[in-house]
Amino acid sequence: MNRLTVILNFISHYKYLIVLVVGVAVVGFFDENSFMRRMKLDMQISDLEDEISRYKAENEKDTRQLRDLRRNPKAIEKIARERYFMKADDEDIFVLSDDEKTNTNNNETNE
Repeated sequence: MNRLTVILNFISHYKYLIVLVVGVAVVGFFDENSFMRRMKLDMQISDLEDEISRYKAENEKDTRQLRDLRRNPKAIEKIARERYFMKADDEDIFVLSDDEKTNTNNNETNE
């Protein structure tokens, strides 16, 4: 009985502090709307906003390119040359690469 009275006296003396600590713990960590969850969702919102701005910039670029294609027939030729390496009948295309050649002589024989 002595232990129980000590515990009850402690609880009755610090009841407001205990309720405050338990309330902060529930709201801060365990609740569905906890502070930790809110911070996680804020970071997710930030990432999604960055992604939205990237897609908007890509959409604007594509819209400009589509507008150029509709207005200027030379733009189709330019895109065909740049992206798909197409050429006219009377010209040659040379593709230059900045890639370094790797040495493949590691115990292989060249024919």
